[in-house]
Amino acid sequence: MHHDICWEAEDNYQKQTLRNRTYIANDRGKHILSIPIIHVGKANGRQKYKDVLIDNSYAWQRQHWRTLQTAYRTSPFFEYYEDEIEPLYTQTFDKLQEFNLKTIGVIFDCLQLEMPTLKSTHFVDKPTDKEDYRFLVSAKLKQQLNIAPYVQVFSDRNGFIPNLSILDALFNLGPNTVEYLNHEFIIRVND
Repeated sequence: MHHDICWEAEDNYQKQTLRNRTYIANDRGKHILSIPIIHVGKANGRQKYKDVLIDNSYAWQRQHWRTLQTAYRTSPFFEYYEDEIEPLYTQTFDKLQEFNLKTIGVIFDCLQLEMPTLKSTHFVDKPTDKEDYRFLVSAKLKQQLNIAPYVQVFSDRNGFIPNLSILDALFNLGPNTVEYLNHEFIIRVND
């Protein structure tokens, strides 16, 4: 099934998307992790996603890793995956797309899945030959991913918090993450 996946590599970067941010659960509830990027001025026109540079003048990787450690250290599987995930926050990445694809690859490895490698070679606004899931990158999605609750680290004080990073499921469900997603994942369109 995954061999049909084609990563969008040729579209323009859009603000307010999940390309440079994700959400996790911590002791206070839903928490954002945002990667700082270098914005090009409007005079330079639109910027392709593949050309977006990460602003590494901030210690964002160290901050993100410490936040993940604090939030998930007591989860059932953090220590199991820690050695695979940590290099994402110690290796320097220049481009956002490079970091994102490396992160996805590490997650696929943790889930013992084969990473799809096909990338688009040109932008197609409305593909007719495949299903288009690019809308899922929007941070202001009108469609919510409704998934069955699972036990999260801070469920006792925050209840179940949906629509978080895959890291939340990975650290809480471990090797059962794929089975959970295969059986419980439902996309519901809210009109």
